[in-house]
Amino acid sequence: MLNGYGRALGVLLVAAALGAGPVSAEQPKTLALLTSHLQNDHEQYEPTTDAERGRMAKIMQIFRDQLEASGKYKFVQINPDVQARIDKDQTMGSCGGCEIRYGAELGAEQVAWIEVQKVSNLILNINVYIKDVKTDKLFFVKSVDIRGNTDESWEHSMKYLIKHYMLQPKA
Repeated sequence: MLNGYGRALGVLLVAAALGAGPVSAEQPKTLALLTSHLQNDHEQYEPTTDAERGRMAKIMQIFRDQLEASGKYKFVQINPDVQARIDKDQTMGSCGGCEIRYGAELGAEQVAWIEVQKVSNLILNINVYIKDVKTDKLFFVKSVDIRGNTDESWEHSMKYLIKHYMLQPKA
């Protein structure tokens, strides 16, 4: 006769044999990644380059790909009309709650935006912000410093932020 532990193990083995995926108590959160913004502190001396604009797009893609792959998040699609309004609006986080209005319009539970501050070609930082649409609470704010303005440093920094701050299991 199997005890409770044995029965639970048996159920898991049968589920594995039938090809069932991992059992998750939580559904993925719907997230709208609204925008990214590069704050170039010395734009007049060192204008933003096409390479930096490309890096902004790349770190947004890394953000989406890694969070969706985790199974904890599902990104909502932003149609071109809404994206055009977002792009014309003030900077997310300082727009009087516009990010919450966009999130509600898109049907997202959470909204996120990314800011990169370029102090110089040696010193930059990536900031990620996530707000709950229903409560209008900013519940995730993390920053990582970048040393060096290269594709590799930007990508490594975004991956580090995601792995160590967003997806780190709580102990």
